[in-house]
Amino acid sequence: MIVVKYGGHALPKAGSSDGILQIVANYHKSGREILLVHGGGPQVDAELAIHGIKSEMVNGYRVTTPEIIEVVQAVLAGQVCRTLVNQLVSYGANAVGLSATDGGTIRAEIMKPIVNGEAIDIGLVGDIASTNPAFLKLLVEEKYLPVISPVAVNSEGQALNVNGDLAAAAIGGAMRADQVIFMTDVEGIYRNYPDRSSIINECSAQELRALQPSFSAGMIPKSKAALLALDMGARLARVIDGRDPANLIAALDGVGGTVVTR
Repeated sequence: MIVVKYGGHALPKAGSSDGILQIVANYHKSGREILLVHGGGPQVDAELAIHGIKSEMVNGYRVTTPEIIEVVQAVLAGQVCRTLVNQLVSYGANAVGLSATDGGTIRAEIMKPIVNGEAIDIGLVGDIASTNPAFLKLLVEEKYLPVISPVAVNSEGQALNVNGDLAAAAIGGAMRADQVIFMTDVEGIYRNYPDRSSIINECSAQELRALQPSFSAGMIPKSKAALLALDMGARLARVIDGRDPANLIAALDGVGGTVVTR
């Protein structure tokens, strides 16, 4: 079982061919189990700009107001998810689109990240409270390829914007994935981002946890997600540059990027 997080910076435009999705479709059609969890930050940014809505980031997370969550849901669970499913189906994959809310796959709670020792209110942003992989397991057993948008719900029925990396980590852990592959726009996890010479090729969860306090904002969600995937049951996590399809082929064969092991 492989779970792939397809980062928003690597997503194709609607109607364009996409080598990454072709690889995912081929892997699925070969009879092997794979799930796709997608992001969509740049797409959300573009839609917010159209509506003249300002947005800010705190520690790598989008401050999400009630106005912004409506856009997030429409873009992620609608526009982006449909684009991916449409292309995967055109490549012959039995793809089906859903959100992390469906089937109670992820229940979330309001996240308040710690900044300078203080819990900060960033609005309707979700942290993982619990997972239920039953629905996804049924889909996989019936030979579907689930495509999942990172919109979850809390116990009050409020939709929450969950970081796509964290959603993929939680799902990968719940599914006991052999690998959770995080595709993004960098080559892996850097000790000193953006210094390319500081990339980490392989480390244990313990080593990565010790490095976390020194990371810049962009590396914080990625390292947290890798650790969460392992803590929740995945065998290993891998962060790769998703802009080149060859990197995904290598990752599916167990090569490249930053590998984090238990």
